[in-house]
Amino acid sequence: MIKRELYLKKIRSLIGKDVIKVLTGIRRCGKSSMLNLIIEELIEQGINKDNIILINFESAKYMNIDSSTKLNKLIKNLTKDLKGLIYLFFDEVQNVKNWEKSINSYRIDLDAEIFITGSNANLLSGELATLIAGRYIEIKIYPFSFKESLRLNKDADDKKFFTEYLKYGGMPLVLQLDQNEKIDYLRDLYNSIILKDIVHRNNIREVDLFDKLIKFLMDNLGRTFSAESISKFFKNENRIVSRDTIYNYLIHLQNACLIHKVQREDLIGKKILRINEKYYFTDHGFNETIAGKNIKNIGQILENIVYIEFLRRGYEIYVGKLNNAEIDFICKSYEKTIYVQVSYLLASEKTIEREFDPLLEIKDNYEKILITMDEVDFSQKGIKHWNIIDFLKSEDL
Repeated sequence: MIKRELYLKKIRSLIGKDVIKVLTGIRRCGKSSMLNLIIEELIEQGINKDNIILINFESAKYMNIDSSTKLNKLIKNLTKDLKGLIYLFFDEVQNVKNWEKSINSYRIDLDAEIFITGSNANLLSGELATLIAGRYIEIKIYPFSFKESLRLNKDADDKKFFTEYLKYGGMPLVLQLDQNEKIDYLRDLYNSIILKDIVHRNNIREVDLFDKLIKFLMDNLGRTFSAESISKFFKNENRIVSRDTIYNYLIHLQNACLIHKVQREDLIGKKILRINEKYYFTDHGFNETIAGKNIKNIGQILENIVYIEFLRRGYEIYVGKLNNAEIDFICKSYEKTIYVQVSYLLASEKTIEREFDPLLEIKDNYEKILITMDEVDFSQKGIKHWNIIDFLKSEDL
């Protein structure tokens, strides 16, 4: 188990502060491991093991704890003889009905530090946010980055390993499996997310239609479209699907942390455009498992990898619209703004012009970069060209 310093650094700074630490992310991206890493550090600091309580609601041991009433009874029994500060860890807490009220009561009634995880991006949009407004901080956990994956494969050649990463992504367990096992595991995980986190939870009846929507998203990775255009696509396939149904399906996929929506920003009007968004998958390994086209669609997959990497580094991301040109990503943080283009290879003068020209049209002085798989440096006119492996291993963006 590697120490994921990108996240541990954030969590360490919150320990000792009166905030609930909320770790969210797609199923099996490493949230449970993060809790175990935190517990290890607490024990190393001399915290009494008895004062550390970890409850994984997907474990058979706690499977019957499915309501706030049962959870309150359990916590009362586990904490009644404890003295001093208590550390409460609740893993996949969304499995407990009315968990929000229980968590808030522990914050008020117990001398406790509280950590929770959930595989639902909507975890904090409901009652919890109202009950503990200003009393929680969310840490979004993503699958392993290329740099983290390399740490688990220290002897691997960067270029050869990137081909593996390109195909199978960074879900933690995938990195420990052989090639045949990788596909089987990703397929099983994908089915678990679809069935358990989406279909059953949202009572989706037209599973076949829902599946076709996901494959449409995979085939159109990084392309702009709207719920209406998807509805028209299905109409051409002799399937009548309303825009509202498509919209709801997309929301369910986002809530399960499987996909991310990227809105467009007009660089001239400085307005967020409400139509024709892009969608990317949290882990591109699912695309290989379901569509089997990661190498064939390498440009789209590189774009997906770069998008998630900037999310991982804490940026807010938009697609840029500049007259008739498009900027793949506008990446914003408190400290900087970066304009980003992503391409496979700069194989001709025409390709070089196509990728550099939109960046050259932007008249402000924010950083502008182009990321490709080329090993030759094509940097020009203030625009920095990155090889994607170097970008993914970098520290300074």
